[in-house]
Amino acid sequence: MAFDYKKEYKEFYMPKSKPNIVEVPKMNYIAVKGTGDPNEENGEYQHTIGLLYGVAYTLKMSYKGTHKIKGFFEYVVPPLEVFWWQDGMNGTIDYNNKNTMHYISIIRLPDFVTKEDFNWAIQEATKKKKLDFSRVKFLTYDEGICVQCMHIGSYDDEPQTVNLMHEYMKENGYELDITETRYHHEIYLSDPRKCDASKLKTVIRHPIKII
Repeated sequence: MAFDYKKEYKEFYMPKSKPNIVEVPKMNYIAVKGTGDPNEENGEYQHTIGLLYGVAYTLKMSYKGTHKIKGFFEYVVPPLEVFWWQDGMNGTIDYNNKNTMHYISIIRLPDFVTKEDFNWAIQEATKKKKLDFSRVKFLTYDEGICVQCMHIGSYDDEPQTVNLMHEYMKENGYELDITETRYHHEIYLSDPRKCDASKLKTVIRHPIKII
């Protein structure tokens, strides 16, 4: 059976619908940076998602080709994640002004995938899919201590869950620590094309620090 990160690392991908504190270790990701409304049909954000998955599946299927990744084992491609921010918003997200949203879309890489393997995948995907993958980067990120919660429902209703997270954070002696390098973070466990908005599952995570 293929290794599934959601099942093996439930503390990061399957939190409860009540806030909790978690320390997220350093991980490697496939990443694409951009700006714009994520809901724009055929927009830049949707294009970046296609680029991410193009590289992710090239790596996943590498064992069928000539490029052999040392330590490779079969795995389920981890879920899509995104770091979000807006200029001058001090960590909050204005859901009514989505065209000003900046993002780094990411997919976690298995630990056995090296930078060299990643570079091979970029070249291979470019050759096979005839697309420009130059925006796709290898990102190492150490997220650190965060407050997180499973949000169930529409993306536009996320402020309610964020408020609960911030109340819990303060009750436990922490304060928000969103900066130019620490972001509002979402992990998408549902496909909005196949799931009713009221049932969407999204992990929301905010960086924090001790007061």
